[in-house]
Amino acid sequence: MYCLVRAKSVDEANKRLIHVFDLHGDFYQPEKIIPIVGNLSDDDLRSTLNSHKELHSINLIVHSAANTSFSKNCDDLIKKVNINGLENILNWAKDLKHLNTFLYIGTATICGKDIKNKVISEEESPNSNAHHLVTYTYTKMIGEMMLSKYLPKEKVLVVRPSIIMGDSKNKIPRSSVILWTLAAFNYLRLIPVNPLSKIDIIPVDYAAEAISDLLLVKRNYDVYHISAGVDSSTNSELCTKKIESYFPEKPVHQFVNRKLANNMRFWAKGRMEDIGELAKYDKHLHYWESILGEKSRLRILFAGLEPYFDFIELGQIFDNSRLLHDVSLPKPKPVHEYIINNIEFLESIDIYEGALDP
Repeated sequence: MYCLVRAKSVDEANKRLIHVFDLHGDFYQPEKIIPIVGNLSDDDLRSTLNSHKELHSINLIVHSAANTSFSKNCDDLIKKVNINGLENILNWAKDLKHLNTFLYIGTATICGKDIKNKVISEEESPNSNAHHLVTYTYTKMIGEMMLSKYLPKEKVLVVRPSIIMGDSKNKIPRSSVILWTLAAFNYLRLIPVNPLSKIDIIPVDYAAEAISDLLLVKRNYDVYHISAGVDSSTNSELCTKKIESYFPEKPVHQFVNRKLANNMRFWAKGRMEDIGELAKYDKHLHYWESILGEKSRLRILFAGLEPYFDFIELGQIFDNSRLLHDVSLPKPKPVHEYIINNIEFLESIDIYEGALDP
């Protein structure tokens, strides 16, 4: 198995791989997992890969690399990695004589922001007319549309995980991406989103198992959602209630209308005469004063949380019937059932770091 690793040297690449396996003490055979030093956004990547003769007999490619940032400041980099980087890989892959399968790991959220409060099937995407909340989902849509330009349909397998958050097992998650949002909700306790809006979230271990299983079974489709689906979806109220008892010193979670987000910004600017209805949540406002230090810090958190508020209120559920039919997997655990396994990690997340690079 060969892994493309962004590094300055083979030694550094090996150290990065060792770090990945050491996190959970997973079994690791260095002679079977070989790093290939390269950068997805390097325009010479095709030449770099072609220079490795051992790669000429590759029969399977798993393209999982992506820049997943929601920050508008990263838009150019996101496009360079997720579109140009994929194109670099495809330009190399199309000439591989033994290639049987190109597995592209996308995202179910390529459906865009116009579809709301609905169970969404695989056939509804990609749609070039879709409007997107963030550049990341746009680039993943473009990525899917690029595949057919370089590879025959029978060689392409697309998997679209929904929102991946935490690990269903009692393990330290490999990433705080998405999980930092729940940590921020737990920190703030006064949240301007619809608490009952449906959210499709799965744990990372379920996503990994589904992907590996799909590679080994006879498939009836070339595109699959890996998602919670109708039966395992959740909402913000269920998630926050599950963790609330672990933090008895904090006020209870209170959800308010999204429109009050502007009033919260006025509060953060010290414009108390403009906070309106927000004033009746004085217990939570006093709590904010005690934890924030400076009110302006709330604006930092809200800048990072804004796209997550938007995604939550879409109410999108992704149909997972294809996956459950073709793979012998149970339905995933709902996040409000497994999230207690991540409680210790949740407390350690730097939510301001998450907000600055959401």
